[in-house]
Amino acid sequence: MAQPEYLRIAADLRRRISSGEFGPGDQIPTIPALEAEYGGVSPTTIRNALRLLTNEGLIESRARAGTRVRPRPAIHRLAADRYRTTPGAKSTPYTRDQGIGWSEYRLDKRFERVQASSELAALFECEVGERLLARHFVFYDNDQPTQMSTSYVRWSDVQGTPVADPINEPWPGGTRAQLATLGIRVTQITESFTAAMPTELEAATLRIGAGVPVLRYTRKHIADTGRVVEVAHPIVRRGDTTIVDFRIDLDD
Repeated sequence: MAQPEYLRIAADLRRRISSGEFGPGDQIPTIPALEAEYGGVSPTTIRNALRLLTNEGLIESRARAGTRVRPRPAIHRLAADRYRTTPGAKSTPYTRDQGIGWSEYRLDKRFERVQASSELAALFECEVGERLLARHFVFYDNDQPTQMSTSYVRWSDVQGTPVADPINEPWPGGTRAQLATLGIRVTQITESFTAAMPTELEAATLRIGAGVPVLRYTRKHIADTGRVVEVAHPIVRRGDTTIVDFRIDLDD
């Protein structure tokens, strides 16, 4: 079966972008120009090809500015040791992941009290209905949203403390440092990763095309008593610019 014409055109434009023929910020030829270039195809065919590349996050269209190649976002590596803290450092695992300073970091936040669903109860190893504080975050690197998450802590741990007040976010040192102020010593952090296409909300929040995959992961902070004291479920980042690094030391 012959490939649909719009897919052939999209593949060729994708190749031209990848090769640098059309660089970041360059304007893509107009629809009439592309019609002529690709053998007199219909405007609908060109629009379908451009829509596909828009969904992939390769191009963007703006009123009176035409269609341009989107700037290529930087690649960021999530190192296995990013949760280790440096005493007195004004940073968090996120700022270390991004390689940015405190002044380049911004956080949107919304807090609400919720009850543990069956899914959250399984993650916390607690009873269904236990009171939790849900902290919804969008993380910005120089005004570019690159991560979103919902972090849950037990209400019994944070009630009446500065941790429960969003005015104190972002908190130097992140969640581990917050919990330390409550006398909770975190000795283990676990993460579980999956990949998928973004939901409509995720695509809009992270300003990515619907065709750009995302990395979703669930994180747990576990105290020295073995009790789960925080669950971030999920943390979401764009998958095409995130590399997760693991180091496995073998003693044989």
